[in-house]
Amino acid sequence: MLLSGALARRCRAPIFGPIPGESSRLARILVVDDNPTVRHYLRALLEQQKDWLVCADARTGQEALLRVQESIPDVVLLDFQLPDVNGLEVARELVHDFPEIPILMVTVYLSTELASSARAAGIRGICAKSDIGSIVQAVQTLLHSETYFPNQFAENIIGI
Repeated sequence: MLLSGALARRCRAPIFGPIPGESSRLARILVVDDNPTVRHYLRALLEQQKDWLVCADARTGQEALLRVQESIPDVVLLDFQLPDVNGLEVARELVHDFPEIPILMVTVYLSTELASSARAAGIRGICAKSDIGSIVQAVQTLLHSETYFPNQFAENIIGI
């Protein structure tokens, strides 16, 4: 654990929206994927939105935890398969230390079982890397404090 839950909450900037004294601010996004091409692709996709900024990226789970501690994002895009640990383990630690940061799992291994495990780990959304439209829609949904699980998975996940 990098920061205790209480300390993490004190360090946390407000979720997406204006900072007092500013008219607007960019939504800050952390992209976590071991493939540099995918990180570049996701950065380019996300930064096409005028109010979004990829504030950092990470290749491993440990690096992701450090990036969050250094500069707390408004949302985390997280791959399932990382070289040091799977995305579910990273998500559990992030949810424990930073429960207000929504996590979107972006994966090629999309299945009902993974969607259910992701939800149980505290992940607020899941989508396929290949579905560009769903990635943008899912990030927008998470930034508005909602969850994003595609219909074919949501029907089979308890609590949705």
